[in-house]
Amino acid sequence: MNIIFMGTPDFSVSALTALIEAGHHIQAVVTQPDKKKGRGEKLVYSPVKQAAIDAGITVYQPEKARDEAFIDILRGYSPDVIIVIAFGQILPKEILELAPFGCINVHASLLPKYRGAAPIQWAVIDGEEKTGVTTMQMDEGIDTGDILQVTEVVIDQKETGGSLFEKLAVEGAKLIVKTLEDLQEGKITPVRQDHSKSNYAKILKKELGNIDFNKDAVEIERLIRGLNPWPSAYTKLKGKTLKIWNADVSDEEYDGKTGEIVAVDKKDFTIKTGKGCLVVKELQLEGKKRMPAEQFLLGYQLEKGVVLG
Repeated sequence: MNIIFMGTPDFSVSALTALIEAGHHIQAVVTQPDKKKGRGEKLVYSPVKQAAIDAGITVYQPEKARDEAFIDILRGYSPDVIIVIAFGQILPKEILELAPFGCINVHASLLPKYRGAAPIQWAVIDGEEKTGVTTMQMDEGIDTGDILQVTEVVIDQKETGGSLFEKLAVEGAKLIVKTLEDLQEGKITPVRQDHSKSNYAKILKKELGNIDFNKDAVEIERLIRGLNPWPSAYTKLKGKTLKIWNADVSDEEYDGKTGEIVAVDKKDFTIKTGKGCLVVKELQLEGKKRMPAEQFLLGYQLEKGVVLG
């Protein structure tokens, strides 16, 4: 098929590569404008732009996808379908209806659950047992279009936002190739979403990672995993930011305040929470490298009774 591909982050690259390998003709790639990063404010390409350049594909980076001049450029390609994966802009009706097969989106959840910006991380934070990827016929709403196909993925007990991201990127790439094949063969009957079952996965902000030790240990542990690697879960230790990268839940109860370090061993330390305790296994103190708690405790005199936060 002749395809216009619209996407921006790493998650989209797997699908772009899979479509090329499946023999589809990627006529052009559309991605977000380059962003300035670092102290030198150097312009950095999006992962999708870099992948497109490596594959010798023409790249467009409109400030606003709804600009008529840009839409005219897309019309000139006469694509069979437009594939949209984490592009980052809301598309106008003119683009949604431009190709015979319309715009097809790969969304990293089992729609209608977890519409919105951060479905992968919220599935972990909320303690879901499974998630997946959905191919969807896009309409003018946000993740509200008809479902085409679905792949389910089990969420492991120690799944992080990062590890689930990688799994779903792979599954999404497989699914979009299969969806296009089945669409061409007339094997797909679109299914309307049950909007009453939708749940909005709001965008992640850094302050979400500020740990509230009044919450249950189970809830905090899920937050730690869901926000790994970004924006990360953190607290304060004697005025310095302490990121917690990995922790186990303990049902053992201790006297003391929530947020208090109630036990220190050679390999880890334990924090009292609103219910149960959190046993810290991996961390990163401000100005230091990420490391196992055992290594940290060799060089830092951590005492019982210290209250975090």
